[in-house]
Amino acid sequence: MTPGARWLTRDDLGAAGHSATGLLLVSPDASSVLPMGPDDRAAASALTGAALRAAGVGERDRVVVALAEPAGALWTAAAADVAAAAACTGPRGRMRLHHALSALKATTLVSTPTGAMDFLARLHLEFLLDPLDLSLRTIVLTGEIASKRTIGHLAGEFGARVTEVLASPFGGTALAWRAAEDDPLTPLAGGLLAPAPLTKDDLSAPAGPLAELVLTPQGHATLGDAVLRTGLVAGIGPEHGPGVPAPAHTAGEHVLVRGVWLALPRVDKALAKLDGVAGWELAISRPGTLDAAALTVTFTRESLVANPMWRSRIEQALRALTPVSIDVEIAGNVSEAPFPATVTDLRGHHLGRDRALIT
Repeated sequence: MTPGARWLTRDDLGAAGHSATGLLLVSPDASSVLPMGPDDRAAASALTGAALRAAGVGERDRVVVALAEPAGALWTAAAADVAAAAACTGPRGRMRLHHALSALKATTLVSTPTGAMDFLARLHLEFLLDPLDLSLRTIVLTGEIASKRTIGHLAGEFGARVTEVLASPFGGTALAWRAAEDDPLTPLAGGLLAPAPLTKDDLSAPAGPLAELVLTPQGHATLGDAVLRTGLVAGIGPEHGPGVPAPAHTAGEHVLVRGVWLALPRVDKALAKLDGVAGWELAISRPGTLDAAALTVTFTRESLVANPMWRSRIEQALRALTPVSIDVEIAGNVSEAPFPATVTDLRGHHLGRDRALIT
């Protein structure tokens, strides 16, 4: 299938951004730049509209989209074609979201899974409000790997129909959906997604027990014969049932935190410019409703451990890289020799930076 195709990652798309033309869907950290021609834009709108219809959204509904860019604009435009009204609030500010839902008399919320769960928790604990009073009929979750029982919990609390949509990590285009946690994904069109081996650029090669979901050339027009590695990994085998498996993991040089893909090579490059950094560890967890990220830095000299200027420089370097909030911690010990950076994902999502070492 598609012999001789180019296999591209997020880094490849970002590197080609300087020469890309037309409408460009740019990730928050510019590590991914996806060109969208007229055919791509029409297909993205049609697929995302189909996902909303599959979720039960109709012409009498009023939709609020609480997603970051570039997905937010795409989903809002698609919702405007399907529903009576659509608005984008962005992902931040739970009280602002509550006010928008109430003011617009929204019947549908599009959000990340952790965003919806955090919104629910704040309604209960901070605002002392009943989720049922919002009268939401539909909740659509996308953009993250959801925690167990998220769909059922949100459905019960809001009295709404909840569906999960697998969207393209490069721009937010809906690709497949499911209505229950244990269901496989139902593709919104044939041939867009395929499981591929983690270490072989060959769609005809057997993939499993773990496979990376890739966007085939049928999933885009502007990039020609390119196959796009999504970084999303799913289990393959009889125990996972028929259909497209939902991703439960990520792999490669980008890790998904709060719905945003964090480029690990850019963290490497930024910290390498700071004198005295021996190495670092990025720990990611989901202690409550939201992801938390903490970067522990080890210095080469004792004099830097308690130096507030060096901590501040690290914090500023991270803020320049990503909108994701990352706590900075300084290791109490020092290391004279540099050591490789590591990623510890306590959520169990990220399997490793090097696909060849994942088993």
